[in-house]
Amino acid sequence: MKNKKTQRQIRHQRVKSHLKKTYPRLVVFRSNKHIYAQIIDDNASKTIAATSDTKIEKKSNLQKAKETGLDIAKIGVNKYVKNVVFDRAGYKYHGRVKALADGAREGGLTF
Repeated sequence: MKNKKTQRQIRHQRVKSHLKKTYPRLVVFRSNKHIYAQIIDDNASKTIAATSDTKIEKKSNLQKAKETGLDIAKIGVNKYVKNVVFDRAGYKYHGRVKALADGAREGGLTF
């Protein structure tokens, strides 16, 4: 019997193998306390932008996730990245992951 983390990693590898390599990936990592986002260019093997909710003070987790999405979008647009592929890393598109995606869309990223 595999634990939840192992199952998520298997789902992530399966989904990641099907992603097209045309646009950079907006990758989400969600822990129990925080949420992290990175824009990664797989062709150049470089991280273009990275941010997390650790610097945001005293708000609900959903609000922190949305602000993290706005922040990663702002950094990405400043580095001339507008189109990305959303890589939710095996997490369900619900709650904090959805809030981060909505914030990134509001900030100017297209996916």
